[in-house]
Amino acid sequence: MLDKELRSMIGDVKDGRMDRRAFILRLAAVGLTAPLANQILAIGGVAMAQSPTPYPPTKRGGGGPLKLLWWQGPTLLNPHFATGTKDQDGSRVFYEPLASWDANGNLNPILAAEIPSTANGGLAADGKSVTWKIKPGVKWHDGKPLTADDLVFTWAYASDPATAAVSISTYADMTVEKVDDLTVRILFKNPTPFWANAFVGAYGCIIPKHLFADFKGSKSREAPANLAPVGTGPYKFVEFKPGDLVRGALNPDYHMPNRPYFDTIDMKGGGDAVSAARAVIQTGEFDFAWNMQVEDDVLLRLEKGGKGKTVYAVGGDIEFIAINFTDPNTEVDGERSSIKTKHPILSDPKVRKALALLVDRDSVKKAIYGRAGRTTANYLNGPEKFVSKNTAWEFDIEKASKMLDEAGWKVGADGIREKDGKKFKLLYQTSTNGPRQKTQAIVKQACQKAGIDVELKSVVASVFFSSDVANPDTYPKFYADIEMFQIPMTQPDPALHMRRYISGNVATKENKWQGQNFPRYVNKDYDDAIAAAETEIDPVKRASLYIKCNDLLWQDTVFIPVMHRLTVDACANTLQPVISGWANRTDNIQDWYREA
Repeated sequence: MLDKELRSMIGDVKDGRMDRRAFILRLAAVGLTAPLANQILAIGGVAMAQSPTPYPPTKRGGGGPLKLLWWQGPTLLNPHFATGTKDQDGSRVFYEPLASWDANGNLNPILAAEIPSTANGGLAADGKSVTWKIKPGVKWHDGKPLTADDLVFTWAYASDPATAAVSISTYADMTVEKVDDLTVRILFKNPTPFWANAFVGAYGCIIPKHLFADFKGSKSREAPANLAPVGTGPYKFVEFKPGDLVRGALNPDYHMPNRPYFDTIDMKGGGDAVSAARAVIQTGEFDFAWNMQVEDDVLLRLEKGGKGKTVYAVGGDIEFIAINFTDPNTEVDGERSSIKTKHPILSDPKVRKALALLVDRDSVKKAIYGRAGRTTANYLNGPEKFVSKNTAWEFDIEKASKMLDEAGWKVGADGIREKDGKKFKLLYQTSTNGPRQKTQAIVKQACQKAGIDVELKSVVASVFFSSDVANPDTYPKFYADIEMFQIPMTQPDPALHMRRYISGNVATKENKWQGQNFPRYVNKDYDDAIAAAETEIDPVKRASLYIKCNDLLWQDTVFIPVMHRLTVDACANTLQPVISGWANRTDNIQDWYREA
């Protein structure tokens, strides 16, 4: 590695453009050890990484209530039906995976006795199997023991197409077999470099066979436990009001010592991000508020003399504008935005590229995101080894206008472009919150200058991210031309993040709009690259395949990336939450406590 490149990387770590873990991985790729990489950072003026602070509480309970504010309240509590992070976070209070991701992007055992490795015999050398050992003595909240049968059932449940689980892609191409009562082996059809997927993180939560066995397949939505969970987590279910309140009480039989610290947990839903920020930082009514999509200058004002603060974590979250490749206004077989249609305007690649030139990211960052945003042209923004250097973005109204002229869209007498008698008009939808509405306004202004008529639509977040298949305003139905929101990257590997957009994963009426490819993007080269990446053992070749996928999304303008977002939450000054940029907020809820 060249000295100039090394100095540049050290500067990136100091300035926050690269995290320590990414630096260490880059040096590991050229043969340097992690301790030596840390020493190089220290010589370069970067403070040595601190060891994780030991969990200080010495007994279970006694911490009183933990009051959380999720302004997009959970609408169901089955993690395998969770269409948004709100449902995943609410479910995770009660259900648990074998492991989760810590703040440094490392696997943290939850229900697992240990993390599989080649050293302990858990990982096969050919990458085609992984063996997990379950902690002994773990009980479901109703007192029944957790066994390997529950893991095998969870796999069978989620992988059954009739169940219509959103996690089906995680579990479909594998077999899970019972080795003994506390051991399972996952067998992959092909070499699988990212084996820490099934039973890990957001879609990894294990459900009890004895309560769901009669509700597998077509009866999956009828299970009482969808709304009244019985899990293994730190809190036992007390009450659930969809979109409004999730309430739990300390699990006295929890399998981790001295946990949980809090006696009760309330996750309140509703409201908006600004009122949530105020309720934590300014008034102290709540201990923690999720996802502060609030202008940075507002947060800065609230922090002055308040009772709380903002907390940040770096991951791969991306705020984007998605392009609908289908026609949202034509119905085919009772379905709008059908894959059997093409968008009458946005099917033209030149038009999509022109639209991308009309997004002023610098203004969005300056006026809205501040500390919490980084401009980017990439959909995939981390970890560092997967980040493309081949892309670029620009804001140029004149260039966009010229491209639209070339595409045959000429400015009419009213200032709006038209072609073959059709006006260039787009419906641009997003969820209701201040930053998104302000971003819409910035984009609309530029579009107007280019001769595009943009109608803005904002949908209440509880509706936009709803799992209600009867609701026409959810983002997977995509009954608009373009839509804007964020998809969190809940693990430090792009496998799930990028697999969403394969052609076999399109959101349709048939799969109850649970398919994650909501833009309805179809590209064989993309599908082939994803398939190759999922079996590529060589880490360098694998990274290049995911970079290729990112570049295809960029070249085809499937998304217009607006901002690489840091996770931003509001937190009481005394609360010690454990937040990872690579995980859902409640993934490590058992470790939260309050300082005296």
